[in-house]
Amino acid sequence: MYKYCSFILFLLFSGANSFSQNGSTEELKKSSDKIQSILGKPKISNQQTSKTLFVNPFVGTGGHGHTYPGASAPFGMMQLSPDTRYDGWDGCGGYHFDDSIIYGFSHTHLSGTGVSDYADLLITPLSSKPKIKAKKVSKDLKGQRFSHEEENATPGYYSVDLIDSKIKAEMTVDVHSGLHKYTFNDEEGKKYILLDLDYRDEVISADFTITNKNSLEGHRISKAWAEEQHIYFYLESNIGWTKAKLIKTKGKHKLLLTFPDNSKEIILRIGISAVDEAGAKTNLNTEIQGFDFLAQRAKVVKMWERELSKIYFHSADNEINKVFYTALYHSYLNPNTFSDVDGRYRGMDKAIHQLIDPKDNHYTVFSLWDTFRATHPLFTLTQVEKTNQFVRTFLRMNEEQNDLPVWELAGNETECMIGYHSVSVIADAYMKGIQDYDAVKALTAMVRTSKDTTYSKDFYSQNGYISLDKEPESVSKILEYAYDDFCIAQMATNLKQQRTAYEYELRSMNFINHFNPNTGFFQARRGGMWMAPFHPDEVNFNFTEANAWQYSLFAPHAVGVLTKLHGGKPALEKHLDRMFTASSETSGRDQADITGLIGQYAHGNEPSHHMAYLYNYVYRPDKTQNYVDSILYNLYHNAPDGLSGNEDCGQMSSWFVLSAMGLYQVAPGSPFYDIGRPLLKEGAFYLENGKSFEIRAINQSKANKFVQNIELNGKELNRTYITHDEITKGGELVLTMGVNPSEKLNSYESAPTLSSIPEEFTPLPFFRAENRIFDDRQTIDFSLPIQNSKDFSIEYRTDQGNWISFTEPFDIDKSTSIEARTYNSFAKIYSASVSVEFVKKNTDLSLNLLTPFSLPYASSGENALIDGIRGNNEFRTGDWQGFYGFDVKSEIQFEKPKQKFTVEVGMLEDLKSWIFYPTELSIEISTDGTSFRPLTTQKINQSTKDYRPAGTTRISVEVGSTENIKAIRVFMKNGGNCPDWHLGAGFPTWIFLDEITIK
Repeated sequence: MYKYCSFILFLLFSGANSFSQNGSTEELKKSSDKIQSILGKPKISNQQTSKTLFVNPFVGTGGHGHTYPGASAPFGMMQLSPDTRYDGWDGCGGYHFDDSIIYGFSHTHLSGTGVSDYADLLITPLSSKPKIKAKKVSKDLKGQRFSHEEENATPGYYSVDLIDSKIKAEMTVDVHSGLHKYTFNDEEGKKYILLDLDYRDEVISADFTITNKNSLEGHRISKAWAEEQHIYFYLESNIGWTKAKLIKTKGKHKLLLTFPDNSKEIILRIGISAVDEAGAKTNLNTEIQGFDFLAQRAKVVKMWERELSKIYFHSADNEINKVFYTALYHSYLNPNTFSDVDGRYRGMDKAIHQLIDPKDNHYTVFSLWDTFRATHPLFTLTQVEKTNQFVRTFLRMNEEQNDLPVWELAGNETECMIGYHSVSVIADAYMKGIQDYDAVKALTAMVRTSKDTTYSKDFYSQNGYISLDKEPESVSKILEYAYDDFCIAQMATNLKQQRTAYEYELRSMNFINHFNPNTGFFQARRGGMWMAPFHPDEVNFNFTEANAWQYSLFAPHAVGVLTKLHGGKPALEKHLDRMFTASSETSGRDQADITGLIGQYAHGNEPSHHMAYLYNYVYRPDKTQNYVDSILYNLYHNAPDGLSGNEDCGQMSSWFVLSAMGLYQVAPGSPFYDIGRPLLKEGAFYLENGKSFEIRAINQSKANKFVQNIELNGKELNRTYITHDEITKGGELVLTMGVNPSEKLNSYESAPTLSSIPEEFTPLPFFRAENRIFDDRQTIDFSLPIQNSKDFSIEYRTDQGNWISFTEPFDIDKSTSIEARTYNSFAKIYSASVSVEFVKKNTDLSLNLLTPFSLPYASSGENALIDGIRGNNEFRTGDWQGFYGFDVKSEIQFEKPKQKFTVEVGMLEDLKSWIFYPTELSIEISTDGTSFRPLTTQKINQSTKDYRPAGTTRISVEVGSTENIKAIRVFMKNGGNCPDWHLGAGFPTWIFLDEITIK
C-alpha cells in the first residue's frame, strides 16, 4: 500500500531482484531440532511437523514487500531486526534484501507499510572505535558488510555474520523484550557496543541514564509518520563495560560502551515500553529474567508454534506449505502490543492510562484500510479473544480522541488512507458473536465517526455523494463510506436500533450516485457533471492508489444491487471478463502500488482483493476458481520478492491464508465465506471454543483447480458459500476437485448480499454534458444512475428560479447556473440537489501554453488556465494544473485589443508535496500579436525553512499602455530544486496554477 501522505507522491522507487534462498533450510532444520528437543512434541495430534520450520521471514524483504526478517513474538511490542536502509520507499521496514550493508539492529519495525517509522534504539557491535562525524545526524556510520549466505531467520530468531568486524550477531525476543548475543571471533582489539538514538527519524527528545557498569536506561521521543512516538528502554549486559562515553552530535545522542579486550560473548537483555523506563524494566524482568539465549529462543518458538498451529494446512507441494505458514506468520505480526505487563499504556491523548482488566491488552499499528478486508476476518476465526481486545482498544482510542482509529500508529492517528474501517472490524466481530465489549458504546462511536467533518464526511452525509472539488480521491471515499455505512446498519439492526439501522441502510446505497450507466464505472463528479474525459485505466486523484477499473466493483455489501446497475448477471460477468483480460497498461500518474496485475486487476494493492470471488455471484464459480488459482500460484512465492505488493501489516498474506484454505469473505460485516479454489489436501481451523472445522480437497493437484462437488458434514451443499456459524460449530467441508469446470456449480446459490434498493433511496441526477465551458450554445440533458424506474422524475431550475419538471433536453446560449434534483413519487421525497455553472467561453481570449503541463495534473486540459474554475488548498481535487521542473510560459491573444487591464495569476503552495510558489511573475506585451517586449517583473515571497500548511495566493500585475495591446505573455519562474532542508532536497519542484484572469 502506497500510503497517501502527500509528499510521498513524488518519491522515486527502486527496483529489486528476485532471489532463491541458498543454504538456509539445513541451518534452519538444525536450529529447530535443538529447540524442539527443549519444547517436546507438538500437542496438536494431527500436526507432526513443527510449523515454524515452514516459515521464511525473508519473504517480502525484496521487491516492494517492505517486510523485515528480524525477531518478533506474535503481536509483540518488540521487533528486533537488522537495519540496512535509512530511507526510501523500499526501506519502510528498515531492511531490503538487495542491500549488503547493516548499520545495526533496532527494536521496532513496521511490517509491509508504505510509509516509514520506528527503527528505535539502534545497537551496533563493533571491533574498532567508530569515527563519528559531528555534522551528520544519522548517516554517520559506514555500516558493516554481510552476506545472505551467513544470514538466518526463523520465527523469533535472527542471526548474521558481520564480515568487517568478524562478529556473529544473534537476537531473540519476548513480547516486550529481547536478547542480543554478539560473539566476537576476532580476539584482538577492543570490543564496543554503540547505542544510537539518532537513527533515521527526527528526534524530539532523547537521553541515556547509566545506572551501573551493567545497566542503563533511556528514552527517545521522535517524529516521523507518527507525530510523537515514545519509546523507553532498560538494558542490562552479561558482563560489565569498562567505559561509557556519551557522544553528542549537534545535541543528538549516541552512547559508546567499551568492554574488556578479552570479551568473547556479550549478551544484552533489553525491555521497552511506550510508558516510561520503569515500565521497560518491569516488562523485561517479567519476561526474561536472565541471559539464557537458547531458553528464550525456545520460549518464543513455543509461542509461534501455538499460534501457527491454530490452522492445520497440508499440501503435497512443500513449497505451498512454506508460503502458507509464512503468510500466517506475517498475519500474526500485527497489531502490536502497546500496553505494559502491568496494564499501563500511552493513549491517543498522550496521557498514561491503566487497563481495568489485568488480562486485557492495548494494541497499536492498525492499518485498517488494508486489514479490514482479510486480516481481521481471519482473526475472527483464529484470534477471537484478541479480536475482543482489538475492539476494546478502538473504544478506548475513541474516548481519548473522540474518534475511532483510521490508521493508528504508536498512539498517534496518522489519518493515512481513507474510510472509517474500524466500524467494519467491530461490526464483523459483532455479527459473528464476538461481543465482549460495550456494543452500544461501540455503535455510538461508529455513528459519531461517520458524521464528523473530516474528509467531506459531512458533505457526504448531507448530499449522498462527494464532489471532486470538495475532496481528493472522492470516488474511492464515497464507495468505502457507503460500505462502512452498511456495517453500521448491520450492527444497529442487531442492536434493535431501527432508526439508525434504516438511516445507514439508505446511506449504504450512496455508491449508486457515482455510477455512470453509460460507461459502467464509478466516476468522479463535479456537482451534477461527470469529470471528462474519462479513461478507466487512468490513474488520477479521484481514486486512492488505483484507477476506475480497480474500484469498479467496490460495493462488496451490495453485489446484487451492483449487478442490477450493470444490467444483470451476464453484464456483470462481462465487466469482470473485460477487467481480467484488459491490457495491464495504465495511463495518468505513476502509482507504485498498482502491481500484481492480471489485466486491470491489481493484486498488489487492496481495492482489488475481493474481485475474483464476484464470479460466484453471476453463476460462474469456475471463473472464481480459475482466477484465484492464478493469483495463488503466480503472485505468491517462497522468495524475498515473493509478494506482489506491500505486505501491509498482514493483509497481503491473510488473503493467501484464507484463499488457500478455500474460503474468502467478500463483505466483512456479512458473516459469509465464499468458496474458491483451495490449495490444501487437508486442513483445519482449531477454534478457541474447543471445536475444529476440517477441510479436505479430494483429488487436489495443480491441474485439478475446479471444484466438482461440495459437501458440508456429509451432505451435499448446493451453494458456493458457508456461514461463520457453520464453521464455529465445528464440522467438515469436503471439496472434490477436477481438471474441468463443473456445470453443476453454475446453478448454485451465492452468498447473501444486498440485492434490492430501499424504496426511500432517491438517486441524484446527473447532467449529460461533458464540459461546463461552451462556445455558442449548450444542450442541457439529465439522466439517473438507476435506469427505467417509474418512481423517479427530475426537476431543474436556472439561476435560482422556480423548479421545472424536466421532460426533454433544452439549450442555453449564455452563462447559466442550473440546479437539478430527483423526485421519488413513491416515497414523496426529493434527493439533494446538484448544480453546474455553465460558462459561455470568452471569445475575446485564446490561450497558448508554451510549457507542457504534467498529464496527471491536467485539470480541464489546454484551456484550464482560462476556464473560470479556481482551486482550493488541496492540489488533488483536479482544479490545478501542474508543471514539474520548468518555468511556465503562456501566451494570451486578445480578439479586441486592450490598453489598461489587470493580470491575476492564481498559484498554490504545498511544500510537503514539493509544490512551491514561483519566484517571479513576468509580463511581456505585444501590440502586433507577434513580437513581444518586457513590461514588468514581480518577485514572489518564498517559504521559510518549514512545512507550513498548504495555501494559495493570487498575484496581480497592472498592465497599461498608450498603444493597443493584442497579446501578452505570462512567465512564472520555477525556483529550482528543493532546498537542502526539504525531504526532496535536490529534486525539481512543482508549480501549480489554476487561473490567469484578465480584468
